[in-house]
Amino acid sequence: MTMFEKAFHSEDISDKKFLVTGGAGFVGSNLVEYLLKHGAGEVRVLDNLSNGYHKNIQDFLTHPNFRFTQADMLDEEVCRQVCQGVHIVFHQAALGSVPRSIRLPLATNAANITGFLNMLVAAKDAGVERFVYASSSSVYGDSPILPKVETHKGNPLSPYAVTKQVNELYAKVFGDIYGIKTIGLRYFNIFGPRQNPKNPYAAVIPLFIYAILDGKAPSIHGDGSQTRDFTFVENAVQANICAAFTKHPEAFNKVYNVAVGDRISLLDLYAHLANIAGSDIQPAFIAPRPGDIHDSLADISQAQQLLGYQPQVNVRDGLKILFDWYKQNRSFIEAE
Repeated sequence: MTMFEKAFHSEDISDKKFLVTGGAGFVGSNLVEYLLKHGAGEVRVLDNLSNGYHKNIQDFLTHPNFRFTQADMLDEEVCRQVCQGVHIVFHQAALGSVPRSIRLPLATNAANITGFLNMLVAAKDAGVERFVYASSSSVYGDSPILPKVETHKGNPLSPYAVTKQVNELYAKVFGDIYGIKTIGLRYFNIFGPRQNPKNPYAAVIPLFIYAILDGKAPSIHGDGSQTRDFTFVENAVQANICAAFTKHPEAFNKVYNVAVGDRISLLDLYAHLANIAGSDIQPAFIAPRPGDIHDSLADISQAQQLLGYQPQVNVRDGLKILFDWYKQNRSFIEAE
């Protein structure tokens, strides 16, 4: 399976320096792959490997335009160093997962708020042209409105959601006060290659696929009727690239939904995966998770209009691509 054959930008990036924080993580490493494949002048990664994996960047280490710094963004001096000379920052580093944030609120706050602020200050001081950062659909909280529109938020339902709301507030204030051009991307349930099913806070799709490949029944929290706007990682990479190079004068210091604009229930999702695999294993139903919302669906019109975002891969096609990738990469998944 080959991704990123098509460029999402028209600019020559051979003279550009990029920083991807969290670049050894799932979305970050896919973004690094895109940038290197399309001729970026230099791609720097900052990652402490607490939530990313060395194996995700193993193939990049010999690339002449790749630089890896294993360090923590809680170190202000490290943040300053990696931002020097950089044109565009893609800030992907975070402690994700609603359940983890409920169990570890202090660690989540440190990484997602203090770490975010350190990077924002360093980017501002270094004169970075654009600061594109990962937010989350979790900021919509208890709002029942569907589809989710950027201007309507609810009360956050987890510490993780609180941290992402704070990120958006800081980015807006920094844009207004210091003039740094920020763009926030509210990810909706991103899935795809390099997403680790063995992580203790693994997402539902890799868990489903891994269970099917092992001949085991996957667990579904609740009754499976909850819906999500699952978004293949290639779409998320496209949104980042569009944000980095948009020329629309009204695009900056805003946040955008990154999704497909379609939703599927967990039951239908699993049925589709089981059909791909030719499996008749039935899922096991367990208690709902605290902090989870029941339904999620994005309005992506703002990203389409101001960023030029046009998602290329729907959920069903993405599931087939990912299932085949997991089958072909069992050794990669098993490796630490």
